[in-house]
Amino acid sequence: MIQPLKQYPDKSININAGPIRGFDGSYQQMVEDIIDTMKEHQLQGLSAIQIGYPYQLMVIKEETTYTPYANPRIITQTEPFESTEKSSYFHNQAITVKRHKKISIIYDDNQGEMQSRKIENEELATLFQRKIDYLFNTSLIDRLLPDQKEQAIRALAGKGAMPDISDNAFCPPPSKKVYFVSVTDKLLFFMFISIILPFFSVSKETLSSWYTYDLFAFPIILLLMIGFFLYAQREAKEFKQCTSCQVGNNIGVVAKRVTLAIVLVTASYFLLN
Repeated sequence: MIQPLKQYPDKSININAGPIRGFDGSYQQMVEDIIDTMKEHQLQGLSAIQIGYPYQLMVIKEETTYTPYANPRIITQTEPFESTEKSSYFHNQAITVKRHKKISIIYDDNQGEMQSRKIENEELATLFQRKIDYLFNTSLIDRLLPDQKEQAIRALAGKGAMPDISDNAFCPPPSKKVYFVSVTDKLLFFMFISIILPFFSVSKETLSSWYTYDLFAFPIILLLMIGFFLYAQREAKEFKQCTSCQVGNNIGVVAKRVTLAIVLVTASYFLLN
């Protein structure tokens, strides 16, 4: 019997499907419903959850054969690539995600016997991955990074375009600019240590040495923060969408550390000099 397809933003699809335990008449009826629905909508693959059955079952059409796969699991996956896909759940809106060209799976057949299969056809492997995703509470947009997912949701609401996930679309994790911040924070830490030394029994020679350190550390911190800001600006131009590359974020990072450095070097002047 043909069943209605779940479509975005219907959230009833967002559950973990339960495993198939029995392969009796109710299972066969579920398979028939999936196949009937596939034929009605001319689909190449369909997961049970997409028509409201919360079970780990999907059917894949290859040529004229409809094959059910119960309790499927991906065992290996190789050759990652960017795949632009459409799903009936997302009203056939094209979404680009990361996939693998070759996979191997295990599953239970109609008699409940475990089987294995290697899939080296890129299009077919992509279809298997997308349908298996649905069985484990994952859809196309769930495979996007947070910024990308937010943009995709806006696009599905008719308020923008789908995100680009090409190599230069988002900042690489992690950005190299974190090294500027890491070194700066270490220098600031030792500057802080220097200004609390006068409250302990420390010789004047030691205090003088720490004061010299502060005088050298302060300009180095300024240079590091300038380097950080310039590198972040280059990154913002190179990567099309990058929350951490926004000018406001970068100014905030620089302002906090430069302000702290000024406070510490001023305190050092009065306490150590």
